[in-house]
Amino acid sequence: MRIQIEPTDALQNYVADMSLREPDLLRELREETSRMPLHLMQISPEQGQFLNLLVRAVGAKRAIEVGVFTGYSLVMTALALPPGGTVVGCDVSEEWSAVALDYCIRAGVADRVDMRIGDARDTLAALLEQEGPGTYDFVFIDADKENYEAYYEAALELLRPGGLVVVDNVLWHGAVIDDNAQDSETRAVRAFNLKLHHDKRIDLSLIPFADGLTFALKR
Repeated sequence: MRIQIEPTDALQNYVADMSLREPDLLRELREETSRMPLHLMQISPEQGQFLNLLVRAVGAKRAIEVGVFTGYSLVMTALALPPGGTVVGCDVSEEWSAVALDYCIRAGVADRVDMRIGDARDTLAALLEQEGPGTYDFVFIDADKENYEAYYEAALELLRPGGLVVVDNVLWHGAVIDDNAQDSETRAVRAFNLKLHHDKRIDLSLIPFADGLTFALKR
């Protein structure tokens, strides 16, 4: 028997009340970001807390984030790392990255953050050349959808066996099942989801949390 509860606003508020433990600094970052024109790019606090838990659960020491924006998930990832751990942040915007780094400093985790500005494909290729394959534990992808496949392939090379890739926005606001939605981003997400469904290099789970999250565990 398949049971699915409709996520009403009241129920979502209950979940937040019972689960969310948002630090004041992260709440401040979320509120600052909410005043920006592209504020919808920011993950929810529930999602940030979930990422923090995942990083701890897999015992990650070395992480990568593709698409930092103003840094909510970056700070949450850095907070989950052990002393000596590192998260490489990849973003194209110096403005957004400056906000992210400021909050990393204020959170006391700047020493765990390696922020790199530029095309993430180039950054990931450089990491592979510098560090070699199988040297990272965790990768979070939340960037331009047309390059999801490229980011994913690089992530798989960089991850150790048992390493985890988490990918955001894989339901793309429901557009993935709308035949009338044929823009490049929607088509890219559809193709990406289909690719992972058939990818024997990973164990896979896609869940309808937030805007859809995919978990790909490298075999």
